[in-house]
Amino acid sequence: MAGLVKGESKDATQLGNLRNGDTLVHVVRAFADESISYAERNIDPKRDIANLELELLVSDLSIIEKRLERLEKDLKKQRNTVLEKELELLKRCKLCVEEEKPIRGLELDDDERKLLRGFMFLSEKPILHVLNLSDSDGDKVDQINSAFQLDEISSQPNVGVTAVCGKVEAELVELSGQDAELFLADYGLKESGLNRLIRVTYHLLGLISFFTVGEDECRAWTIKQGTTALKAAGVIHSDIERCFIRAEVVACDKLLELKSLTAGRDKGLLRMEGKGYLVQDGDVINFRHSG
Repeated sequence: MAGLVKGESKDATQLGNLRNGDTLVHVVRAFADESISYAERNIDPKRDIANLELELLVSDLSIIEKRLERLEKDLKKQRNTVLEKELELLKRCKLCVEEEKPIRGLELDDDERKLLRGFMFLSEKPILHVLNLSDSDGDKVDQINSAFQLDEISSQPNVGVTAVCGKVEAELVELSGQDAELFLADYGLKESGLNRLIRVTYHLLGLISFFTVGEDECRAWTIKQGTTALKAAGVIHSDIERCFIRAEVVACDKLLELKSLTAGRDKGLLRMEGKGYLVQDGDVINFRHSG
């Protein structure tokens, strides 16, 4: 969606479009170009990040206040332990928001998170701030926190900060292979902004990938970090989870050296893991099952 400016948190329809997402990605202008209009007087990513967070907080506060008013009325009529718990939790959220602190920073247990889920608070969602740099600032990609004084922001819970060079990315999509690598090197970049964005987003959301390989297909499967082999099998198909016997596991970089799972078996490099094995990022897994 188009960027927000001060006061647009009152537009419930516009902000409502953000509530269904798992996380928010905030693209922040960090380049100067007189030919491209800008709502503010000068380029200041730190200020723009603070402005967006304030709009999210104002939007959440409005929802909290309305719900608290209703809860207090209902509890005057009849005592209800479930509503009382919700009331206390929303009071904590209200205090947090009034102190201009996002709800994502609150320490919540599983039951409390479940209570808040239906509200889809914007300041509760993990957020990734992506600075859009000029093509001459490629050397700042790995130092954006110090370059733009974002250390405090990036250290907050469930907050990520990364950068892309929009103009470079637009040209990069026309290239492939060695040409793309040389093009990135010319700008002092080690990887594309797209790859960086995916990697940082996975980390922010606590996601990893494991692979399945066959003669016709190699596929990546996305799971939460800390998922067991049994539950990972269920991501592929419920029958594989139900009839799980064991998992043959090898790291993807090792498989690239071996060239095939068969070679890995012959050399005894495939580990046999049980249901409780915690899948690691980059694992290649062959699930054995009785179905």
